[in-house]
Amino acid sequence: MRTNYFFIAKNLLFTLAFVFAITSCQKNRSQEDSCARTIAGLAGTYKLTALKYKAGADSPELDYMLLREICENDDLIVLEANGNYRYNDLGLVCSPDGSGTGTWSVAGNVIISDGIVSGIIQNFDCHFLTVYSDDFIIPGDRITLTIEKQ
Repeated sequence: MRTNYFFIAKNLLFTLAFVFAITSCQKNRSQEDSCARTIAGLAGTYKLTALKYKAGADSPELDYMLLREICENDDLIVLEANGNYRYNDLGLVCSPDGSGTGTWSVAGNVIISDGIVSGIIQNFDCHFLTVYSDDFIIPGDRITLTIEKQ
């Protein structure tokens, strides 16, 4: 009788370990979907944290955040899941107020917008979104912006 309990306990322990191993290796589908490079995955409220410009491949990278008005650095960008965005001039409000609205979409790895967040998605980790656009001012240049989800 004692061996039956040992056999049952051993099999139960093995089964629990197997189930734990299988379930711990599976990706969390909801987290994966919420970080997708889609309108639903990218939607949220963001703040601009970096704006870099390079005039060419051999040129030094310039910090364009230093060229922005102080009143612009506390603004928020709301990318809505319905394809609209809102640019909210908050905190120290610029004169004139810089708030505005528009539309945005995602096609593959590209954000298409009539606003500040537009270009090729370089990185998105569910918290930071980095996009860049080439030939922004002159041929061969690149502007890269990073926004942080709030």
